[in-house]
Amino acid sequence: MGDIKKIRIGHGYDTHRLIEGRNLILGGVNIPYDKGLEGHSDADAVIHSLCDAILGAIGLGDIGNYFPDTDAEFKNIDSRILLRQVYDLMKKNNYQLANADMTILAQAPKMKDHIPAMKEKLSQDLNTDISTLNIKATTTESKVHQQQSNTLTSNSISLLHHETLYRFLSAYLCCCRFPC
Repeated sequence: MGDIKKIRIGHGYDTHRLIEGRNLILGGVNIPYDKGLEGHSDADAVIHSLCDAILGAIGLGDIGNYFPDTDAEFKNIDSRILLRQVYDLMKKNNYQLANADMTILAQAPKMKDHIPAMKEKLSQDLNTDISTLNIKATTTESKVHQQQSNTLTSNSISLLHHETLYRFLSAYLCCCRFPC
């Protein structure tokens, strides 16, 4: 029964309204666009959903538990600071990121050219190899959803493994399967 905690999956979701007069920041990258996301912090929906996915995998609630939008300390804060604090919670609970997969849902702007920079910044903040991160973007491509063109949504899934599992697998592969 103790092995049940060795691998954990979490899901995160965040959506914000696009408004004029704010920078559009996603995955820690300032994206040129005439609108930004409305929110208490910098409203980085990619990082917020990733934080929720990691916290959910550990069983520690969500980003609002740690960084409430009623606290002036977090007003306009760079969400990368929040992600690094979530990373510290993950490490404190002896988990490591195996991988994270994020989907951005937005009618505009196009994300393709910005995804490599997002992955680079997130891999730095999570102290992980860039290959453990995947980010993709899509649109609704439907007239029914045209009214949603004033919002941006991000979904994230994270897979964490407990450090004891990593040590066990490393020892097994090194000593039992492959000569070191």
